[in-house]
Amino acid sequence: MTYKNYPMVSRVVFGRGSFNQLDEILAPNRKGRNAPFIFFVDDVFKGNHWLTSRIRLSYKDKIIFIPTLEEPKTSQIDKLVEDIILEFSELPSGIIGIGGGTVMDIAKAVALMLTNKGESKDYQGWDLIKQPAIYHVGVPTISGTGAEVSRTTILTGPERKLGINSDFTPFDQVILDPELTKDVPKNQWFFTGMDCYVHCVESLNGTYLNTFSQSYGEKALQLCNEIFLENNLSTEESQDKLMMASWHGGMSIAYSQVGVAHALSYGLGYLLGVKHGIGNCIVFDHLEKYYPEGVAVFKEMKAKHDIELPKGICADLEDYQFETMIDVALSLEPLWENAIGKNWKTIITRQELLELYKKM
Repeated sequence: MTYKNYPMVSRVVFGRGSFNQLDEILAPNRKGRNAPFIFFVDDVFKGNHWLTSRIRLSYKDKIIFIPTLEEPKTSQIDKLVEDIILEFSELPSGIIGIGGGTVMDIAKAVALMLTNKGESKDYQGWDLIKQPAIYHVGVPTISGTGAEVSRTTILTGPERKLGINSDFTPFDQVILDPELTKDVPKNQWFFTGMDCYVHCVESLNGTYLNTFSQSYGEKALQLCNEIFLENNLSTEESQDKLMMASWHGGMSIAYSQVGVAHALSYGLGYLLGVKHGIGNCIVFDHLEKYYPEGVAVFKEMKAKHDIELPKGICADLEDYQFETMIDVALSLEPLWENAIGKNWKTIITRQELLELYKKM
């Protein structure tokens, strides 16, 4: 038996206001005046002086605002990498991603592709990256995706939606400042929080489950239940706990895997561009067969926070479009093996997935 020797984020700072330490954290990692730090910042913060004024630029450092209405694409990564190579005479000292899962995934992918030849689509899969990334830092401004701690960067390519899963993907440094999540709109807070909740349910009910994953998954699930079902938390407590639930939820799948909801959600994301958090919610709402207890609690959370999910998003699709989504979902073999077992191909049928998509 060979056990996976997984990397983790090597440095993390947690605390309200810890974002103010960004400059002193980065300083020892500067390679010189021609090697800039490049800050990818969610464009929701454009003109938000409260956040951007705390990013100190020196020498050739640069802020690039990242639009996040759509999920990251391989073509977007390749363009950012090309622009950086053409603009600067040296490799950057580091890439810093400040935002939600989309921005953090882009930061991880660009840091990897600056040191690995070719196009990012060539690295969608497991352990295809050969060279270490440049120094990269994650600063989440919304909690739930687990992108700050995971060894994947989820990208939509020309042929599939699939992450660059590698030992070189995790951040070298993460800054967890719950204060940065204070302006997240309610619906987005819920959908991204549910990404964490679904991580936990799928990890804890999977065939890959082990005590390592279980210890993180159970803690994250407990925190999600406190945040989304109890009434006695202050806003600050809720922010702090959801940031840690996201961290623990991400850790719970480091040594395990997600499952049915994520596989089907990737299909929705690839074909229809549905954002990951809301896609998980749309799918999970119909998965009583696979996760009866988890779905019952999810429906309770949804009702408590008065959340309406989009309906009928697959109503007008053609047969070939359903086939495309099913192909994408079925290509994620480790997710199905975790959810169903090694013999999943004899159990999961295209017809069953078609019927599930038609309910959405």
